[in-house]
Amino acid sequence: VQLQASGGGLVQAGGSLRLSCAGSGRRFSNNGMGWFRQVPGKEREFVAAISWNGGGVHYSESVKGRFTVSRDRSKNTISLQMDSLKPEDTALYNCAASRFAYAGSDRSSYSYWGQGTLVTVSS
Repeated sequence: VQLQASGGGLVQAGGSLRLSCAGSGRRFSNNGMGWFRQVPGKEREFVAAISWNGGGVHYSESVKGRFTVSRDRSKNTISLQMDSLKPEDTALYNCAASRFAYAGSDRSSYSYWGQGTLVTVSS
């Protein structure tokens, strides 16, 4: 079972990136999914979550209004559209799958974690 995040890169402040996360080895269409990020020396931070059918979404206050999470259940993928990026958004971004239909920001509810993709926002 694997989750693979992609789409990271270097972007200037104010720019946009779109991250994708593809699942393999099993279907996650009935699982809540989430995005988290981590900066070296700091705890992993919740970014966004989406319910199994996409009907429920939740964002951290720091990204609300700038990031949009979505999913394509048929393709076993989720995405994170990141607009108006700021230098403080620089981090390693990971996607995760919950064992519940919706997990929100509770890290302990996520059972599968993907390889991260690095986002660097220059000022």
